[in-house]
Amino acid sequence: MFKRILVPTDGSDLTAKAVNTAIGLARIHGATLFTISVKEPFPYSAVSEMQPTPPQEFYDAQERIAQERVKTVLDAARNSEITCEAMTTEGLHPWESIIEHANDKQCDLIVMSSHGRRGVTALLLGSETQKVLTHCKIPVLIVR
Repeated sequence: MFKRILVPTDGSDLTAKAVNTAIGLARIHGATLFTISVKEPFPYSAVSEMQPTPPQEFYDAQERIAQERVKTVLDAARNSEITCEAMTTEGLHPWESIIEHANDKQCDLIVMSSHGRRGVTALLLGSETQKVLTHCKIPVLIVR
């Protein structure tokens, strides 16, 4: 049924549950797994005389962190003998990058985790998962 599954990663323990679920689904369906980690853009609005981190150092740190995140998914997929492709990208809004990548790779399922926030907490903190659900035309499986 599913042939191309995307699992975004932010390196959290909750994401690990989504990764395990995505790997299980990929195994059952003989699907290819895709993973993406979205890096923060440099906060240019904060540029001043007292810039604590030079832009290149910021970019390098963001890339290192993103590569570690996708490597964790790649390793888990490899250990389960699942084909997996990884990508890191920079994006102001991770949900947009996730949807764009899913469309580019012609994914037929996105597997994401959710913190399960409700009420004012959800409203104040926002949710990348909620935004993907709201704006995406591809099926999304939410793992808690």
